[in-house]
Amino acid sequence: MRASDGDRDKVASVLREHYAQGRLTTEEFDERLEQLYTSKTYGELAVLTSDLPDVDLRRLPEVPSRAPERARAGGGKDAQNKGLAAAWGAWATASGVNWVIWLIIGLTGGDFPYPWPLWVMGPWGVVLLVATVAGGQGREKNQ
Repeated sequence: MRASDGDRDKVASVLREHYAQGRLTTEEFDERLEQLYTSKTYGELAVLTSDLPDVDLRRLPEVPSRAPERARAGGGKDAQNKGLAAAWGAWATASGVNWVIWLIIGLTGGDFPYPWPLWVMGPWGVVLLVATVAGGQGREKNQ
């Protein structure tokens, strides 16, 4: 009988568990995963786990697909919030580094140069601000 992608995902999770428990070496795990994704039947899948304890392919729990779940539960919003937070963190870090460089140049050179870090943080900050405001308005409409 032919195996589905869901069946292969179940076997992959079983192999990962056995690898985590130390029953498979890294090489064995990699080799079995390669064979797993080329397998077409239940028989081929069963061979991959035949020397491992307690593996019955028909009794394995379903491996949930995360994409539909995220779409239904609004998981994309959490990812968007984390992405924006990471982007703001990168902006703040890069801006801080540029201002420190500008300050060092000013202190060691005797006079402070043109505040060029504004050209780094300004456009980037405007883009992030627009993305943050637009993302917030999109969440308000969905609620």
